[in-house]
Amino acid sequence: MIGLLQRVSHADVAVGGETVGRIGRGLMVLVAVHRDDTEQDVRRLAERLITYRVFPDDEGRMNRSVQDIGGGLLLVPQFTLTADTKKGTRASFTKGAAPGMASDCFDKLVEACRAMLETVETGQFGADMQVSLTNDGPVTFWLSTR
Repeated sequence: MIGLLQRVSHADVAVGGETVGRIGRGLMVLVAVHRDDTEQDVRRLAERLITYRVFPDDEGRMNRSVQDIGGGLLLVPQFTLTADTKKGTRASFTKGAAPGMASDCFDKLVEACRAMLETVETGQFGADMQVSLTNDGPVTFWLSTR
């Protein structure tokens, strides 16, 4: 699994002009599922998202996690992160999971994160979404379970 996380002061996701997820300070994470991912990948990514230290401590060092600061988590499914872009001018998505598997893994990731963090919002799997955010820093990290 892939989680492209951004530290945000606020973020929201809308579908058809209606907001379906919104957080204040926290992490907005674009999530992709590879075809070979397992339940272990889901658990590993959830643990890393909740405990990854990207927020400043009193000395300005990135030593606090979203859990430490009581922040929110906005998970947004985005299959295009699995794209192979090594050659040509069109991406290949053969490494991505089939929609049914990807949806199931995304739902399990949401469930695992909600077990560890109070505020977990989501985008809508398979929908045309509009994501808005203010990246704080900017701080962006690519996390992968592979």
